[in-house]
Amino acid sequence: MKVAVVGLGTEGIHAVRSLLNHNYTVYASDINENIELDVSPGLDIDLGYHDFDKIQKADAVVLSPSLWDREIFLSIKSGDKLLSDVLTAHRSLFTIGITGTNGKTTTTLMINDILQKSGLKVLVGGNAGGGFQGYTEIILQAEEGEYDVLLVEVCDMTLDFCTSNFDFDLVLVTNMGIDHMEMHQSMKNYLKSMAKFVKGKKLILNQEEEFIETLDKEAEKTFLFSKIPLKLNLYGEFNLLNAAAAAAVAEILGISDKDIKKSLESFKGVLGRTTVLNLPDLRIVIGKTDNTSALAAVLGEEKFNVIILGTPRQKETCRYDIFVEVSKTDASIVALFPGLEDTVNRARIILEEKGFEGEIISLKGVDEVVEFTRKCINKYDKVFIGGNGQKKIIEITDKLKKNTVLV
Repeated sequence: MKVAVVGLGTEGIHAVRSLLNHNYTVYASDINENIELDVSPGLDIDLGYHDFDKIQKADAVVLSPSLWDREIFLSIKSGDKLLSDVLTAHRSLFTIGITGTNGKTTTTLMINDILQKSGLKVLVGGNAGGGFQGYTEIILQAEEGEYDVLLVEVCDMTLDFCTSNFDFDLVLVTNMGIDHMEMHQSMKNYLKSMAKFVKGKKLILNQEEEFIETLDKEAEKTFLFSKIPLKLNLYGEFNLLNAAAAAAVAEILGISDKDIKKSLESFKGVLGRTTVLNLPDLRIVIGKTDNTSALAAVLGEEKFNVIILGTPRQKETCRYDIFVEVSKTDASIVALFPGLEDTVNRARIILEEKGFEGEIISLKGVDEVVEFTRKCINKYDKVFIGGNGQKKIIEITDKLKKNTVLV
């Protein structure tokens, strides 16, 4: 079976790799000539253009979420050749979508842990940016195994895409904050897209969010959650909300409060998300905080002497607000390193223009971040490392752990 993958952004590249790993023949294309994709047996690739003859001859098509609303691809969407319509095993599973601005991955894996411990066979994945292998991977896995429940982490930029590719029985919205505004343009547009996504679905919402009334009107039925008093092995009050959201899902599926509590209190956390490391005489909090809401949640927990942040991509304009947030703190030092792209100078300018009174330094990469952090021992009490660039933050964490005891 030959599958065409049209568009080679993050999701498209993950789709190609998944298809090849599952022994499909793949034609891949993108108008960008500068895509890094290893040449592999079974892969035919065109960069700089799309060969529509090859696309039409394929048995199935994966259309990138970034191209989902492009008029030129309407015939693909309206036909019966989308991979999610050719391979349909995933559509028979009880499917839960977990979306929102922050907390998606942690909440998804909390739900997975509870459901698996209750004896259910769970297939989990989705949003490639969240640390999973993408949407195509779970469609392929559903064809090859037997599962009871499908958990899909849904990025807020792929709401329309996921509506067409999955049949959601239940949707959980963790929260809605300012992120990906280069796409949404405004919170009003983001809320409009979310309302469309949840229309006719059973819906779970945080009872303290401002958008409840708008989404409740569109949902078939709405369930609310609020922070629950548990002793988690995770950093931050915000994770009590993630736990409450996971508990709400489990309750709807009939799992006992006792089993839910036991699973959540033993949950060990997610790689790359906020955790605590102890070096000699230094407390380090580290994790991805790539938007203002995520960073504010961590900075609201405690005061840090030193804040080290990875920078966003040039085009991700709303994510530069994290430096506005940091400028309000009384940290002694803010250190900047290239996270997703080297936009350190732009971040420095924002801090200076917003009147940050501490020292601003630049670090070139992971090794310099690790070295600088170790130099903070005996000089400072608390360091936070975060911002953009999940892979680099995980690498920094791993290198610091070599001489670190987790608490």
